[in-house]
Amino acid sequence: MLLGSHLRRLRESRGITREAAGYSIRASESKISRMELGRVSFKTRDVEDLLTLYGVADEAERTSLLSLAKEANVAGWWHSYSDVLPSWFPTYIGLEGSAHLIRSYEVQFVHGLLQTEAYARAVVSRGMRGAGAADIDRRVALRMERQKCLVAEKAPEFHIVLDEAALRRPYGDREVMRGQLQHLIDLSERPNVRLQVMPFGFGGHSGESGAFTLLSFPESDLSDVVYLEQLTSALYLDKPEDVAQYEQALKQLQQDSPSPEESRDLLRGLLQLS
Repeated sequence: MLLGSHLRRLRESRGITREAAGYSIRASESKISRMELGRVSFKTRDVEDLLTLYGVADEAERTSLLSLAKEANVAGWWHSYSDVLPSWFPTYIGLEGSAHLIRSYEVQFVHGLLQTEAYARAVVSRGMRGAGAADIDRRVALRMERQKCLVAEKAPEFHIVLDEAALRRPYGDREVMRGQLQHLIDLSERPNVRLQVMPFGFGGHSGESGAFTLLSFPESDLSDVVYLEQLTSALYLDKPEDVAQYEQALKQLQQDSPSPEESRDLLRGLLQLS
């Protein structure tokens, strides 16, 4: 995505159309569009030809962008789990791992970055009915690996609003749910985690369309992305007008939910009742 954004900016600064850029590398206009959105891999020869077309003669700049092209083609750690992942999900994992701010609303179950292993196993087993034990183990292992980003040296900020329904809907037995609630209490005290609970008592709220995640990146060239997961696919929205609506919905959810401190007390109360 970062390389694609650089290439788009270079092309536009020269007033070159996507069609002309595509012709220069023996490709279509749509191929250039996909490259600029970071949706396809990059051939070194294509990047070299585009840089020449865009008038990039400085050797240091060319070397930097070609190096970025090589990095873009390196498979992420999650690709080893591709046999148990739906086709649209590896893209999300890559984006999640690159984000410096993750904002999310969840209603069906606890967000994957906050799940205990036992709770994750219950969720995965429910969602992968008929799957073998080995496949379930691998999906759970992937989820645990994803969570390492929250405790990494350069951990992202994670702002999450959990609907109370996600906390009361049982996955696993009583001990699994108790362990999950305690885990949420512990994680909510981390400096990079802002956890709020939208209580039933509030009534209707701005999360009426369902769960969603907003991803923001440290590179100024990259626009925010909204991730919407569906039953058989996922949507990645990056148009400013779409992103703005989801940002407003999340901002309203945060304003309407109890503060992180009050939400922690709510979690403690649910733990005592469980």
